[in-house]
Amino acid sequence: MKKIVLTGACGALGMQIRETLAGQAAELLSVDISPTPETLLPNERFEQVDVADMAAFAPLVAGADMVVHFAAIVDERPFEELLGPNFIAAYNVWEAAWQHGARRVVYASSVHAVGMHETTAGIGLDAPHRPDTYYGLAKCFAEDMGRMYWEKRGLEAVCLRIFSCTAAPQNLRALQTWLSFDDLRQLVRRAVEAPVTGFATVYGVSANTRAPIRNDTAGFLGFRPVDNAEDWAEALQADSPHPAPDDMNFTRLGGPFAAVPLGESGLAGIRAMSGGDGAPPPEAETAPAAGSNADKLPRFLSRKMGD
Repeated sequence: MKKIVLTGACGALGMQIRETLAGQAAELLSVDISPTPETLLPNERFEQVDVADMAAFAPLVAGADMVVHFAAIVDERPFEELLGPNFIAAYNVWEAAWQHGARRVVYASSVHAVGMHETTAGIGLDAPHRPDTYYGLAKCFAEDMGRMYWEKRGLEAVCLRIFSCTAAPQNLRALQTWLSFDDLRQLVRRAVEAPVTGFATVYGVSANTRAPIRNDTAGFLGFRPVDNAEDWAEALQADSPHPAPDDMNFTRLGGPFAAVPLGESGLAGIRAMSGGDGAPPPEAETAPAAGSNADKLPRFLSRKMGD
């Protein structure tokens, strides 16, 4: 491949896949609203650009075979705060990719596009969208746009519904939802290398014994996760209270995002569930700014915890 464009390159997950993507093309053009990383790979170029600015972003896609779109705010926020980074930026990526003749967009979607589905339902990739937040709604918007651009304009898309992507499982819920960094890199590599994809979605989950979803119809991508959160089960169960049977943090795929009021931080709930250790969010393309509302517990958790 001649050129791959990666957005959100400085985010927690963007940093994990830069080397993988650099090995798949002659040139990796990394893009982020944040400053240039301290080091760049030999065939990597960097541009500090806001993807929500079409005039600034679109020219960067010229000559690209693929755009790997990981840039976004990765927490629930008021709709107006997500409109530019999560909705308009996604449109800009697809439109720029089509205008410049790219073959495919690989998109960091999320479990939160289907976050209100029950964890006991064992849903497959044909389950309808059930977003748990405005953040999840943005993922539904981008997935639907990806399907439309494939069906109307022939631009392929692979939407990666990433769950809890961290170095190790951080909490009891992650026994179901964990995606290891190695499995993330494999997932991205397969999405880029697949000869033909049309429009496709795939759940970004490791080979967890308790995985609550089915990925069978995405088998053509060749994604075969190898890591299993069960290796951490004994320690996580010893350190965590048994959840109530009606606790939406565990009964819905979106976890704390399913329980939080619209517009309030879901990431804060995940951090609280993980012992407040500052673990990266499930789809950590771009971390929320320090001192933002994402650093505070939402009201529903504050009331429950007596703060």
